[in-house]
Amino acid sequence: MKRFSIIALALAVIVSFGCSKDYLDTYPTSSTSPDIILGTTDAAAVAVNGLGKLMHRQYGAYGQGYNGEGTVRLYYGEYLGNNLMKGNSTGFQSDATGNMFLNNTRNLDSYAWYYYYMLIGNANAIIKTIDDAEGTEAERAYLKAQALTYRAYAYFNLVQIYGRRWSDGPDKPSCVLRLTGDEPDNLDRSTAAQVYAQVYKDLDDAIGLFNASGKANSRKSNHIVDLDVAYGVYARAALTREDWANALKYSQMLHEKYPLMSVEDELKGFSNPNDEWIWYIYGAEDETLYFYDYFCYAAYNAQTSTTRNYPLLISRHLFDQIPATDIRRAFWLDPAGYEGTFNTNTMKANKQNSGNSLWVYGQNYAVQRGHELLSTHCIFAYMNFKISNNIQPGIGNLCLMRSSEMLLIEAEAQYRLQKEEEARDLLVELNATSLRDPAYTCTAEGEELLEQIKLYRGIELWAEGFNWFDLKRWGDSISRQTYAEGGNWMSSYAVTFGPNEKNNWTWIIPRNETDYNKGITSTSNE
Repeated sequence: MKRFSIIALALAVIVSFGCSKDYLDTYPTSSTSPDIILGTTDAAAVAVNGLGKLMHRQYGAYGQGYNGEGTVRLYYGEYLGNNLMKGNSTGFQSDATGNMFLNNTRNLDSYAWYYYYMLIGNANAIIKTIDDAEGTEAERAYLKAQALTYRAYAYFNLVQIYGRRWSDGPDKPSCVLRLTGDEPDNLDRSTAAQVYAQVYKDLDDAIGLFNASGKANSRKSNHIVDLDVAYGVYARAALTREDWANALKYSQMLHEKYPLMSVEDELKGFSNPNDEWIWYIYGAEDETLYFYDYFCYAAYNAQTSTTRNYPLLISRHLFDQIPATDIRRAFWLDPAGYEGTFNTNTMKANKQNSGNSLWVYGQNYAVQRGHELLSTHCIFAYMNFKISNNIQPGIGNLCLMRSSEMLLIEAEAQYRLQKEEEARDLLVELNATSLRDPAYTCTAEGEELLEQIKLYRGIELWAEGFNWFDLKRWGDSISRQTYAEGGNWMSSYAVTFGPNEKNNWTWIIPRNETDYNKGITSTSNE
């Protein structure tokens, strides 16, 4: 992790996460002290912007598709879950069937560890030195608050991936807490409870510093971390930790501040900010990741080979639960009436030319949704038309946090606090009041109401990186069916396994860490 931090520190200081041409023309070396590099608040501000840049860059050692936060969203949050598949692709079969959680040399096992500790190492350097940086007290407080928020966000994601779900794992080991960079190389893992305590502390400190700075909500664009982002990370962490009171408190604050997007915005492709977006990653032509970007893999109109041949599909089980009156049903290609025109194992149209009615339907549907496809774009039943890119090959703004998510956190927290009427009202607001589904009503009670909340998390947040994490924290099973069984999963993915199987859905500590860090006494999560 220290090796990662040295490399990443250089990157963070060189690059700035801005709207264009915001690069610092300098070159730190690994022998330069962070105290010198970050000696002024101007330099520290560049380094803080660099934290955002680390969330959106090519991680070439891992191959195409490894791009920072977009990778975590798809590869962990979605490909491992119940609601999304990459049409006709077998590349994630071993991971999605739960057979790689104990493979400590697997890319997917080591990537999140590598990426988030790179983010943590840079944040630690800023947090450690900023109090002595030349500049105003307000500037120091604001920059430290941002770095603390990034660090809390990174540790929160690490504890979800490498730790057990809260309900059965608060005292079990998860990840290694490194907070200063001065800890010994050989350091054992902390428990999930200890990591969550640190996440809470970082966020409490950040909130205090944001408020003390007088710049709590002064950002010019929502790609910049501010007080509201700290609130949002707090809401997520509290939800996963089953701390319903804090989940309610922080999600409610943001839901009340950020309006739900309009139906018009909902249908625009989820690649440009609107009033609902709380935090996002800036993406434009001068910030392109070329063929590494999230949108190269997720956008239906991306002209990349992976999207042309293997577009994202929604699970038939989820799609069939979306009411006909719900405008979100238009996010996916409904194959009703096209039986016999597609392969019932892969969902791919039998012919990829004008001789196939599903192919013609899909090509025309793309035009209706705003983007013409190439003739080489394959068409699948249930394929994604929710997400589009702005510029080829895969350029768009990636939303990390929005008000609909906060509303759904609030609804679940209200339910857990036995305030079912409030939870029902929130579901009505999300669906009927917003006009996503004007016909929606909610009279559900008890477990049925919880299932409604789960259903609408799946519909509203599809492909946004939550499904596997939700299933894990709920203790719900992975359950996928073939077409003959009522689903649309390829037979090689159609498995069922429970939350206490497959290493409790917990990724093992990567070998790259255990080879270096001899302080880890056990890689087990028992």
